[in-house]
Amino acid sequence: MSSLAMSVSDTLVLAKRALIRIPRQPDLLVAYTVQPVMFVLLFVYVFGGAINSGPFDYVDFLMPGIILQSIAFGGFVTAIGLSEDVKKGLIDRFRSLPMSRAAVLAGRTFSDILLNCLSLVVLFAVGFAAGFGFIDSDAGQVALGIVLLLVVGYAFSWIFALVGLFSSSPETANSIGFTLLFPLTFASSVFVPASTMPDGLRQFAEANPFTTWADALRSLWIGTPPHTDVWMSFIWCFVLLAIFAPLAVERYRRVAAK
Repeated sequence: MSSLAMSVSDTLVLAKRALIRIPRQPDLLVAYTVQPVMFVLLFVYVFGGAINSGPFDYVDFLMPGIILQSIAFGGFVTAIGLSEDVKKGLIDRFRSLPMSRAAVLAGRTFSDILLNCLSLVVLFAVGFAAGFGFIDSDAGQVALGIVLLLVVGYAFSWIFALVGLFSSSPETANSIGFTLLFPLTFASSVFVPASTMPDGLRQFAEANPFTTWADALRSLWIGTPPHTDVWMSFIWCFVLLAIFAPLAVERYRRVAAK
């Protein structure tokens, strides 16, 4: 078997391992199912009446942002899983096996793509039930928005992989990831228009990549002015991948070498 074929095969095996864990620990599905539903219901029916979303119904303004937030947070399973593998010594066992060294991280991050697809199904179903609908969007724009979300999720999987490899425990990995991401998502246009924020915070929100991603999704799905958001969104994803994927790989090599 060629080295490339072995790498692909090992990656799929480890991705399957990560996915098999979900039915055995169903509490992990909360982040992909129950938690997004709670966020949608909370913001649409509790806060929605107090938020000025301009010419759009708040549910239409909110759903692109809430889906983005959920997808970005989806990589926490990778952080927890890698931290557990390091703590239990499984990384050392992987190193002793005749397997591709790249498969551990590649398998973990690939499994996140599949889990994010599940999250998208749940979020769209809840959004449609709450009244969300695509406005002046064709199938190509809807599909491009979904592709963007999956790329964003993949980029954050590598960020969470790095967090997991640096963390001393799964609980620490989970805490660090959420602590870093929550301020970024709330200080952006994910939940409210950035233009409604006070000076200082507004400028930060406008430069925040979460604002770029959320506004890009709104331009694709509900017809807001696109400006440069769509292509800048993909650039942000590739920048994050270019930074954090090599850092995660390098950290994995150091952990595996101990």
